[in-house]
Amino acid sequence: MKVHLGKKIFDSLRKDIFQPFLVDYGLPQKRVFRKGLILCLSLLLSRQIKHKITGQRVGVILPPGLPGFVANFALFFCGRVPVNLNFTLGPEINREILSNSGVKTVLTASAMSKKFHNFPWPENCLWVDEFLKEIAANRWLILKTCLLTWMFPKRTAQKFQIPTKGGNEVAILLFTSGSSGKPKGVPLSHRNLLVNCRQLYDLELFRDYPRVLVNLPLFHSFGMTIGMIFCTLRGLPVVTTPSPLDQRLNIRAISEQRVEILLGTPTFLRGYLKKTEQGELDSIRYIVAGAEKSPASFRKTWEEKINCQYLEGYGLTETSPALSFNLPGKGKRCGSVGRLLQGVECRTIDPESGRKTDREQGGMLCFRGANIFSGYWCDEERTKEVLDEDGWFITGDLGRLDEDGFLWIDGRISRFSKIGGEMVPHGRVEEEILHVLGLCPSDEPILVVCALQDEKKGEKLVVVYSQPIDQLRVRNGLMEKGISNLWIPKHFIGVGKIPLLPTGKTDWAKIRKIIARPD
Repeated sequence: MKVHLGKKIFDSLRKDIFQPFLVDYGLPQKRVFRKGLILCLSLLLSRQIKHKITGQRVGVILPPGLPGFVANFALFFCGRVPVNLNFTLGPEINREILSNSGVKTVLTASAMSKKFHNFPWPENCLWVDEFLKEIAANRWLILKTCLLTWMFPKRTAQKFQIPTKGGNEVAILLFTSGSSGKPKGVPLSHRNLLVNCRQLYDLELFRDYPRVLVNLPLFHSFGMTIGMIFCTLRGLPVVTTPSPLDQRLNIRAISEQRVEILLGTPTFLRGYLKKTEQGELDSIRYIVAGAEKSPASFRKTWEEKINCQYLEGYGLTETSPALSFNLPGKGKRCGSVGRLLQGVECRTIDPESGRKTDREQGGMLCFRGANIFSGYWCDEERTKEVLDEDGWFITGDLGRLDEDGFLWIDGRISRFSKIGGEMVPHGRVEEEILHVLGLCPSDEPILVVCALQDEKKGEKLVVVYSQPIDQLRVRNGLMEKGISNLWIPKHFIGVGKIPLLPTGKTDWAKIRKIIARPD
């Protein structure tokens, strides 16, 4: 696909220009916006960006909603590269990201600058909220632009100089969550993103244009590609809220707008069931979950209480992000992350030798396809570690493909310990401990399992917990279940709260610091 993402977005918004597209619950008053208005606002902002901003890469610090969508669309329309920044990572990391990415200007809103005053704001900021207020007062300009777009779309595209060729040029620059260390810059091309959207386009659950709740941050690939870009290109009606953590607002939006698809990660989805009242989530048909593994009991609870289908997928920032997907009916297998999307190749290798293994037996997962990125931003060393000469991306995840083509994820290689010569999966140990204690996943993680070096057996398991745990009950319970002694943790560390990243993932960097200094 050689076309530019901005041109595809222009064409999508231009189609059915009077159709309601976005309901924004993040504004002072809930508002409904039609495709044509969003297109016009984005075009007019793109003109301002061209006149006021230099530099190819431009930062964006905005939540999902009208300002966030318009800011990113405007950057696409004027041929710039949006860099949606994770404003919660802390000043030191963000200062390094700004420097490495070459971002000199940020598109944001005054409320964001006040809320995140510790962010290392650059000297140049373009206030999108002020721009929208100014434009709203100039109704004639909006009407003229809308009429021009509706009647003469080709002339409008030429007037605003919307790029047509994209291909392998960088479309967006994202940074990984940094759950295992410093965030890595992931440039995704126009081809990467458009191919991934095309791979999702004809999936059954999108065929009747269901209404989708989008609240995942735009600095996360799930929120950016699936929540904003895919929904726009597919023409799905979107309901937005500023944060996945404001469950009461999200539940209200679902109930009032009869939302049918809820995007989320298990961490963000946990609070809904406890805070909802009878009938508020009845419209939900599908939960589309990713970014982390969903516990079996959690999936079952959602499906039983809400009478919906919990569909788990798999992907990474480096893969744009989607690689596999569970589908309704026979296309779903509980516990798996679904079948591979069309055009995605998979193979498995031995984590130690790097030799190819039987895919049903499993090993380190590797993928190849047009949605796979071409390398980390300004980091050849890390790129060589994960991309081989034949274009295979080595994920760092262990898994397998069964005989029916369903993909099963065992976990990150970093979440396994080699104890006494045996590979011990931390995630499986966590599930067994929760089962022994009779606990279900709550709004936040109750415990995590990690490891420390051990002179005798190589490594030893450590449980970090945030709620009181009967350690003797854990050990005896695991033994009664026939769990190998190598799998039974001997060390427990209590904390006030399991540290999480803004994306909802466990902050393993902080966990490692905790277990390194257990006192």
